[in-house]
Amino acid sequence: AKSGEQRTTPVMYLADGERMVIFASKAGAPTNPAWYHNLLANATATVEVGTETVEVDAVVTAGEERDRLYSRQAGLYPQFAEYAQRTTRQIPVIALERRD
Repeated sequence: AKSGEQRTTPVMYLADGERMVIFASKAGAPTNPAWYHNLLANATATVEVGTETVEVDAVVTAGEERDRLYSRQAGLYPQFAEYAQRTTRQIPVIALERRD
């Protein structure tokens, strides 16, 4: 966000219909990862999955939607439940929506 340089950060995602959902867990650290702050500053990003490259808009989810998605991820990958227990912050859940 500060430098204006593009960064590449591998992250795990959860498919949610046409969206990809990512989690700013940072393994339960007390602060959010740098990539999260970069997405807040510039919500347009490029995602690479397999051989496909897609332009997306990042939308931070909230309320019931955020809780539903985080719970789904924790059900698939129990370490995400552990991450939430390790920190006092609410782990942000970001939906990546394809740009048209």
